[in-house]
Amino acid sequence: MRITAPMKAAAQRLTLPFFIFLSALLIVFGKTDTFLYDGLRAAVTDRVAPVLQVMSQPIAAVTGAFQAVSDIVAAHRENAELREENARLLQWQEVARRLAAENAELRDLVKLVPENAVHSIAARVIADSGGAFARNVLIDVGEKDGVQRGQAAMTGEGLVGRVAEVGERTARVLLLTDLNSHIPVELDETHERAILDGDNSEEPRLIYLPPKTEVKVGARIVTGGSGGVFPPGLPVGVVSSVSGNMIRVEPYAELARLELLRIVDFGLSGVLPQSVVPAPRAAKGRSGAAAR
Repeated sequence: MRITAPMKAAAQRLTLPFFIFLSALLIVFGKTDTFLYDGLRAAVTDRVAPVLQVMSQPIAAVTGAFQAVSDIVAAHRENAELREENARLLQWQEVARRLAAENAELRDLVKLVPENAVHSIAARVIADSGGAFARNVLIDVGEKDGVQRGQAAMTGEGLVGRVAEVGERTARVLLLTDLNSHIPVELDETHERAILDGDNSEEPRLIYLPPKTEVKVGARIVTGGSGGVFPPGLPVGVVSSVSGNMIRVEPYAELARLELLRIVDFGLSGVLPQSVVPAPRAAKGRSGAAAR
């Protein structure tokens, strides 16, 4: 049967009234016979449910995919934030460790009050010129702070060396291990005298001991006081090895990790000319740094 244009137009005109009539009929039918209406609705729902279920699966899959992508992005952002926070915490941890070490050194310096000291001042190591041919450090105090050539450089552990050069604001400390360092020392127990001779190694040599002197590993070495360079009894180190005539001394102070020093003037000119080692004078511009 061929559908003509008039028939199609008539069907279109009747469609809307038909559905309105059907809706009204269902409403009236539902009001008059609830049981029958509920059964009809349940039957329609049973027929339509599989179609709705099939249609809902792609939507649920797409929604799940979007949620998974959102979770991945959120996790990535959270991981980035955690990494940044972890980096900041590690930096603060390193700062805290450095401050703790510095505080420990400062406490040692505060406790360090050498006897017979005329003048002393705390100093910070600002450069280390250690190398194959030199063992010395640069400190941030100088002539204006009362630092003079020949003064002792110490830590809380013991003697480090002596001031070799002095500028207006800085000074250079010659360490015990330097090739040019020759310190009169003695064995603390037997009082046998010797010279602690630096040779640019980590442990200086003990030379010029009296013949047949018995030296044991672990023997304590202190300054001898001869020559007028240092007073007697300053802690220097311990004997670390004895091999024939080669005796090595391990300094008490960690010379490779110096950060804070105390420069001490014992008022001794010793072997240095008086013009090179003038009388000590009060420090300028560093209130509280010098201890008398």
